[in-house]
Amino acid sequence: MTIEDNLLQRFGPLLSLVQLATILDRSPDGLRISLRSRTPWTTHINRARLKIGRRVYFRTSQIAEALSADSLDCLEG
Repeated sequence: MTIEDNLLQRFGPLLSLVQLATILDRSPDGLRISLRSRTPWTTHINRARLKIGRRVYFRTSQIAEALSADSLDCLEG
């Protein structure tokens, strides 16, 4: 089972900020503040951002891609 399959099964196609914070083992407020900065990992996470009305969600498939080993290699460099 891939990361994407696992996340889709557990959370569905969209993640709330609280769910994403749980996955990343951060507090929701800490994650919200971190996502304001411009670093390689926040750029990947913010690309998955989707705003519906006043609510902010993140596309699960893009979050899984950002968390994959291949994407992490480019984040380290």
